[in-house]
Amino acid sequence: MSKILVIDDDKAIVELVKVNLEIQGHHIHTANDALTGIAIAQQEAPDLIILDLMMPGVDGFTACQRIRANENTKNIPVLMLTALSRTDDKVSGFNSGADDYLTKPFELPELYVRVKALLRRSGKATTTVTLPEILHAGDLTLIPESREVKIVDKLVRLTPIEFEVLHCLLQHHGQTVTTSKLLEEVWGYSPDDDVDTIRVHIRHLRTRIEIGGKKYIKTVYGGGYQLIPQGFVGKAEQVSEQPS
Repeated sequence: MSKILVIDDDKAIVELVKVNLEIQGHHIHTANDALTGIAIAQQEAPDLIILDLMMPGVDGFTACQRIRANENTKNIPVLMLTALSRTDDKVSGFNSGADDYLTKPFELPELYVRVKALLRRSGKATTTVTLPEILHAGDLTLIPESREVKIVDKLVRLTPIEFEVLHCLLQHHGQTVTTSKLLEEVWGYSPDDDVDTIRVHIRHLRTRIEIGGKKYIKTVYGGGYQLIPQGFVGKAEQVSEQPS
């Protein structure tokens, strides 16, 4: 049974999410403000946090930053559930540390898919998850057990999402991996126009693995992303960082 913390000042939304996730077999903690939610997260160490953004006092962006800054909660997956649907809001959410972003109003089946995918990536799913084999190509070696990548002779720890994005790209190194394929394989869903999720996480991944002036991920204009395992020097983006 997975423990999930729902933080939202809208009590109707909290009850809706709580009841339906309990039906799915999860144990639910709730909070109606960010500070209470942060305290519960530190005390209960939930497997997933569902976090609203527009709350009085401390908002969801700040709450997520505090969750990520705390040693006891920094690795807990965070799903932002909010009425803010602009691209800038999504980017701000991911930059504050969110793993996924779902806008209100939402369909319950989509919530279930997002929750299941986040729990699977964090290793907290109720079903047994088989970790991928160690993969190696060029300068890069992935180590699934510790979610690290070895770049030449340096080890870099990745977040669960960063690891899975890099794993997907490494499986298809030298080929263009479309954004829809990344969304399907990493996030477990494939919306038609949600490229912001991919773009922000690719940017974060690049900052972690670009070592010694080498770059490893190219943007393929109009297509997606391509991993160059031996590294290259030059621009990571061929034309634009908005692949279709």
